[in-house]
Amino acid sequence: MVNSILVSQPKPTSEKSPYYDIARKYDIKIDFHSFIKIERLSTKEFRQQKVSIADHTAVIFNSRHAIDHFFSLCEDLRVTIPETMKYFCISETIALYIQKYVQYRKRKIFFSTTGKIDDLAPFIAKHSKESFFVPMSSVHNDEIKNFLDKLGVKHDEAVMYRTVSNTFDGINPMDYDMLVLFTPAGVSALKENFPDYVQGDRKLACFGQAAAKAIKDAGLRLDIEAPNKNATSMPAALDLFLKEENK
Repeated sequence: MVNSILVSQPKPTSEKSPYYDIARKYDIKIDFHSFIKIERLSTKEFRQQKVSIADHTAVIFNSRHAIDHFFSLCEDLRVTIPETMKYFCISETIALYIQKYVQYRKRKIFFSTTGKIDDLAPFIAKHSKESFFVPMSSVHNDEIKNFLDKLGVKHDEAVMYRTVSNTFDGINPMDYDMLVLFTPAGVSALKENFPDYVQGDRKLACFGQAAAKAIKDAGLRLDIEAPNKNATSMPAALDLFLKEENK
């Protein structure tokens, strides 16, 4: 029987969240607490990478975090972003987010309509003479680097932000019947902050193959994995599980 769930994400801003629907449907408690947080590198840490932002004429963004920390570091480094800077984004949502920092102009902001980096190829090919800069997280793969190498354009990547464990003031995962995890970093944060965590009858749910692997590698039992053939989202997977578990 599951009576309480801790979801390792920030509390939803809308009461229309499907998690609240599940809480009402099964008369259970669902709390939210992000196990991880994103922090920016210091200017000293960034300079150690010996990459000059001012030497570039285009930027590739794959997340809102990348946008926030790029402009924040530029400000602290006293780097002036020219009006001619071009921005290439992994999605329209991310492209629109740039308006927080610069005036949105279609002639200098380009985005993939599918969320896939490969769909930026035609735009980058048209601007192949640009020098591209890619802000990255400390945890990243080489997908964008390999993509730009394949296109044969000039580019540099640099880490601008990292994922670290959040504090757990007043929150104890062992007080809950189920934990819902989303990233390997979240699994690491659980083990780091609660090294004596004993799963026992407690359930673990996760979204994504990377989180699933991290849970198993940590020697924990995975009870629910989404997406799956019957549920494309985490709330949907929880609903199906609770329907059987809480009969």
